[in-house]
Formats: sequence, C-alpha cells, structure tokens
Amino acid sequence: MSTTRIAPHSRHSFLCKAFLLLVTSLCACAFAPAQDQELFPLSQVRPGMQGYAYTIFSGDKVEKFDLEVVGVMDNFLGPKQSIILVELKGPQAEHSGVVAGMSGSPVYFEGKLAGALSLKLGIFTKDAIAGVTPIQDVLNAVAQPTGSQLSAQVLSVPSDASSRFGLPSGAALEPIESPLVFSGIDPLAIQRFAKDLQGYGFVVAQGGTSVPRADDAKLAAGDMAGMVFVRGDMSINSACTVTAVRGDQVFLCGHPLMSLGDIQMPMSRSRVVMTLSSSLASTKIVTIGGDIGTITGDHLTAVTGKLGPSPRMIPMDLTMLSHGREAKLHIELMDQAKLTPLLVAITTFSGVTQNFLYGDGATLHYSGDIFLTGHPSVHVENTIAPGDSLGSDGFPIAIAMQNVFSRIYNNTFEPAKVDHISLRVESSPGRTSFHIESAWLEKGEAAPGENLRIRALIRPYRGPSRVEETTIYIPEQAARGTTLRVMVCEAEALNRSARGFAFSGGGPSGLDQIITLLNRERRNDRLYVGVFAPTPTLLWDDKELPNIPPSQQNMLDNRPTPGSVQLLRESLVHESSIPLGGPVSGVISLNLQIR
Repeated sequence: MSTTRIAPHSRHSFLCKAFLLLVTSLCACAFAPAQDQELFPLSQVRPGMQGYAYTIFSGDKVEKFDLEVVGVMDNFLGPKQSIILVELKGPQAEHSGVVAGMSGSPVYFEGKLAGALSLKLGIFTKDAIAGVTPIQDVLNAVAQPTGSQLSAQVLSVPSDASSRFGLPSGAALEPIESPLVFSGIDPLAIQRFAKDLQGYGFVVAQGGTSVPRADDAKLAAGDMAGMVFVRGDMSINSACTVTAVRGDQVFLCGHPLMSLGDIQMPMSRSRVVMTLSSSLASTKIVTIGGDIGTITGDHLTAVTGKLGPSPRMIPMDLTMLSHGREAKLHIELMDQAKLTPLLVAITTFSGVTQNFLYGDGATLHYSGDIFLTGHPSVHVENTIAPGDSLGSDGFPIAIAMQNVFSRIYNNTFEPAKVDHISLRVESSPGRTSFHIESAWLEKGEAAPGENLRIRALIRPYRGPSRVEETTIYIPEQAARGTTLRVMVCEAEALNRSARGFAFSGGGPSGLDQIITLLNRERRNDRLYVGVFAPTPTLLWDDKELPNIPPSQQNMLDNRPTPGSVQLLRESLVHESSIPLGGPVSGVISLNLQIR
C-alpha cells in the first residue's frame, strides 16, 4: 500500500490555511444576527450598557454597529409603551447618523435581542441619538389596537429626562423615516400629490426595481423589506429593516408606516444601493426586488408580515394614443380604501404625462371602465382642453379618476372590490373648446307633441363662431297655457338643475345606486338642451318621479330634512345633446309658451 506524505513546509502551509478558514468562519458567524435568539428584557436595561445593532449600508451586506444605552423612558409612546434611548457608535453611524430606512434594525445587549431601532432625535445634533422599541412590544405588535397612531408624530422629551440624559433643551424624538421609493413616476406627480403623502413619515426618493431572485424570501434580521403600493411599469414601495424572523412571521420597522392596522398588501425584498449621508436627513437609496409574502399589520410598535404568497392587487391598463401611434402601460395597485384613490391619481397622472406621445397644449379625451365584482361597471369619459397656466394639462384626468374612486370606496353600504381598471387617453393637437354665445328657438310657442328646432351660436377657441342645431320635443302631457324653460348649456349646469342636491351623492341607499348616478353624469364635451316643465319631480335615491300629486308634495314640504328623498320644483321632460369634441361652457335660458 502506498502512502502519501506531506512535506513539512506544505503541512505548515495547509495548517495555516485551515486556521485562517476557521477564523474567517467564526468572524462571519459573529457578524450574522441569529434568528432564534434569547430576548433581553426591558427590566434589565441600564444606562451605560454597551450593545450593537445590524443594518445594511450598501448592497446585501448586513453590517454591525455599536451603541450605548443613554436611558429608559417609561410610558413614552403611551401607557406601558416605553423606549430605550441609545447613542450610536462607530465610524459609519457617526458619519451618517440615524438613517432613513434604518428603522427596525435589531438591537442586541449581551448577545440577546433587545428591540428595534425606531426613533431619532429630530434636531440638528452631532450625536446620533436614537430610540429603541423594546422587543416584547415589537413581537406583540399584532395585538396593538388599530387606532394607535405614531406616524410623523413628534414626541417631546420631558425636560427632566433631557437634563438627566444630557440632551439639549427642547429635544424631541420622531419616527425614523422610511424611504418611499418611486420608480417610473414623474417627479411632478410626486410634487402634485405631496400634501396627500405628508404626515406619514416617508422620505420620498426616486429608485428602481431589481430582478427577483430565488433567495429573496430568505430574510434575516438586518435585511431590508417593505410594502408594495404599486408595481409593474411604474412602482411605489416603502422599505425598512427587518427586526426578527420567527418561522414565517416577519417583524420590521419598529414603528408604524401609516398606522393602517390589520391590512393585506404585498411584501417585497428591498436592496440597498448606497447610504446617502446628509446633515439634514441621511437616507438609504434602495431598489425593490421580488414579492416575498404579505404585510399583515401596521401597528404602533412594528409592521408585521408573513412569508409566502402575496395578496391580489388591482390591475390597471392605460393606453395612450396620438397621431395614429399607441403606447400601453400595465400596473397593479394595492387594494385599500384610503390609499387606492390616491394611487390611481398618481399613476394616471404619471402614465399620461410621462409618455412619449404626450405634450402640453393638446386636447385630451379620456374614456374607461372600472369593473367591480358583483356590480355594474363604472364608465368614465370626458375631454380636457389645455389651459393657459403652467400646470400640466393631464392633471384634471388624474383628479377625475381619484374622485370616482373615492365615491366608490367611501360608500357607506359595502366594501367595493375592484377587479380591473381600463383607461384610454387620446391626444389631439391644439386646444379644442367651445363657448355658448347665444341661442334661439324656431318660434316662441308650440303645441304639446310638437317637435321644435333650436339653434345655438357657438364660438370655438380662436375660431369663427358657428351655428349648431338640434330638435326638442314638447311632451304630450304639457299643459296648455304654461311656460316651459329651455336650457342650452354645459353638462354641469344641466346636472345641477336636473338632480339638485342628490347629484352630490347624498341620497343613494346602495352601491348600485351610486354606480347608476356615476354612469348618468353627462359629458363635458357636449352641448346640452334641457326642457323643464313647472311640475314637481320627486328624487328618491336614483329614481326620478315627475309630476307627483300635490298631496305628496305637501307631505314632503313638511319633512324636517330631505334624507334620501328630495323635491325639485321643475321636471326635466326632454333632453338632447350635440357632441362637439371639446369642453363646452356657458348657459342660456329661454322661455317657451305652450298654446
């Protein structure tokens, strides 16, 4: 049998390499946060105690940084909701301070998980002072009441605590901001809707998306994850640091993002491109990876999620047309009553204006359908003419879509489930709009059952006036000797006259009736002619009952409030319209004698 012998110098080299490999492995283990560690109770935290935390400053590398306990502030967030005040140590922490996106970073004392980094000292200070949510409060986040609020709230440090801990007078703690990452979104859209985004403690940032990886769901403490608001050809996501992973349960942020309570929205993996240091507000620049599960809770002391499948989102298809060319976008939106209308507005505005077919100074005609489960679809259609101000001409489309969604979601009858949104916007060069200058009837009197021609003088924007003609019908039941009122007008004026206060949506008694009212709304690019008779009309929810008997009229007149029933002194007995291809303005009222 042959035996292989190792030369002394080779054996020495082999042993050195093995030793180095062992040391490297031990160092790697020392810097990798364990997933099933013991918990360090709040009762054992003392000032001066040394600890450490984990977060990502760049790439996928979870880095360790040191910290020191300044003190414990009892009942700070609320009854039995204390925080641990700490000072971050080390070159990276001292250079960048408390960074947006660092919230949720797991904090350890004596090798045991003690809490999640969650608050920062909201003043200009050279010391990186932060607040830590105790770990037991983080793990109990699913039991927090849904009404707990902390987002964007400034919490003043008591004067006695400031002096005891050596903090400046008037010091205040506030939640560490979470980056709200926009990808493919027009910065002007972010500015337009900034007021709606304020107050939630987000740092708005431009970012991107990364290709999903097979290991996206392999989360560890110190990694980055977040909420998915929009995905597809445009995306909006938030990101913060993972505090702990217990089985398929994920705890992150250490504070609420928007205090939404129990929710269902996609959870994604986030990756850090770099940390941008700033004296005003350092932040992580992040990209969004693949979906890894569901965010299930947004509570006072943590955001919680569950690894696995993601919840459904609302698909939206946007088609833009101009000069025979077509561009299509597909996105998906989170389904949440408070946020979906805003997300629809932001994505609509950006999808229209951030498009190679779009240009200010064009007339935009939009039409689309909102498909709902178990209910008729809602049809939207109108035309927007460019204005003279510097504001984007696509903004009114976004506001119109937001208003429709708000009326659907804010109904008081049942939750609305949107299946799909389809929107088509066609751009035509130049400004197309019309103003009604005058109108006249074929003759000043007519008989019941007669058709009568009516003409209107229309002045286009920067064009010669022209005459448009249509026919009105005098109902057989029109009483002889009465006077009818003929309105030649824009859509909004006829809406108000025909529906009264019920047009505002105060009367319907069900979602179907709200949808009926939405679908009845007249288009702004038509000239309308309405014939009104001096007979009362009863509006009952979405129903119109003309010519009600005097006895019912007297009964309604004595009602203290109209409720879902309303009485109009006139009845719309005939309506006709002329499509003009651009917004119409103006109102002309004429009298017609019935002989």
